[in-house]
Amino acid sequence: MTNKNTFRRLARRAKLSAASRNQLPRVGKGGLIAAGLTAATMAGSAIFNRVSASRAEAETPPAGKFAQVNGVRLHYVDRGTGPVVVLLHGNGVLLQDYEASGVLGLAAEHHRVIAFDRPGFGYSARPDSSSWTPEEQARLVADALDLLDVGPAVVVGHSWGAMVALAMALERPERVAGLVLISGYYFGTARPDVVPFSAPAIPLLGPLLANTLAPITGRLVGPAAIKASFAPAPVSEKFSAFPLAMTLRPSQVEATASDTAMMTPSAIRLSRRYGELDLPIVVLAGEGDLITHIDEHAQAFADKVSTAELRTVPGQGHLLHYAAPDQVVAAIDSVLAKGSKGAASPG
Repeated sequence: MTNKNTFRRLARRAKLSAASRNQLPRVGKGGLIAAGLTAATMAGSAIFNRVSASRAEAETPPAGKFAQVNGVRLHYVDRGTGPVVVLLHGNGVLLQDYEASGVLGLAAEHHRVIAFDRPGFGYSARPDSSSWTPEEQARLVADALDLLDVGPAVVVGHSWGAMVALAMALERPERVAGLVLISGYYFGTARPDVVPFSAPAIPLLGPLLANTLAPITGRLVGPAAIKASFAPAPVSEKFSAFPLAMTLRPSQVEATASDTAMMTPSAIRLSRRYGELDLPIVVLAGEGDLITHIDEHAQAFADKVSTAELRTVPGQGHLLHYAAPDQVVAAIDSVLAKGSKGAASPG
C-alpha cells in the first residue's frame, strides 16, 4: 500500500513538472512575438520616416545658397538691396516661415534680407561637436556675416530665434545694429510642453525616437499645436504654403527636441545679462499669445530693458507675423531710424 501511494505521488509530481515545462515555451514564445512585433513596428516607422523625409526634400529643395562657416554648412537666402536685415526663425520650423508669412518678401523690397536656416533646421547642418546654445548659434551667424562681409544688421528673431538674436547683441555687438524680437521667450517660466517634446534629445534613446515614433507623433499632434500657435486668431491661409513635411524629418525632429530641452536654462542665463543691452529694440507681441504670455515675457522684458519698445498686436497669437508682416517691417525701419539718430547724436 505504501509503495502504491508513493508511486502515485511521484506520478503526480512528474505530471505537474511536465505541465510546467510545457507552459514555459508558451510564455517565451509570447514574449518573442511581442518583441518581434515591436521591432517590426519600429523598423517600419523608420522606413516610412526615411521615405517621407526624402519626399519632403524633393518637394522643397534648398531655396538659397550654402556657406561653410567654422566647419558647419549653413543654408541661407540673400535677397534685396539696402540696409542689412537678418531673419532668424523659431523652433521647429525653417527659413520658409518668413517666406510663407510674407515677411521676407516685404522686407526685401527696401532692404538686403539674409534669412538663415538655424543649425539642424531646413538644410543647415548641426554637428554633434557643439550643444548649440543660443550663444553658440549667435556666434555662428555672426561669423557667417563676417564671411559675407555684411553688417552691422538689424536682427529679427521669432520665438526661439529671439534668444539667438539677443545672444548676438550680447556676444557680437559689432555685428548688430538693432533688434526686432517677435513672440520671444525671455525668462525661464514653466512650459508644459518642454518635457514631452524634449524626449528625442535624450542621449542614446533620442535618435531612436527621432527616427521612429516621434515624427509620427508629430503628425498626430501637429494640427492642435499649429492651432494653438495662431490662437486666438484662426490658422492663417498663408500657412498652407509652409513646407510642414520638412519639419517632420528625423534630423529636424532631433534638433527641435534639443532646442526645446535647452530653452528654459538658456532664457535664465540670457536674462541675467539683459542689463548689458544698449541698442534699439522693438518687441512685437500678440495680445493673445498662448505660448509666450505677454505679461510674463514681452511686457516684463520691455520693463527691464530701457531701450526696448513694446508693440502689441491685438487679436493675434504666437505666429502674429503671418497677420502683420507690415508691422514687422515697420519695426525694422523704426530700429534703423533709432540707430541713425543715435549715430548722429554727439558724444
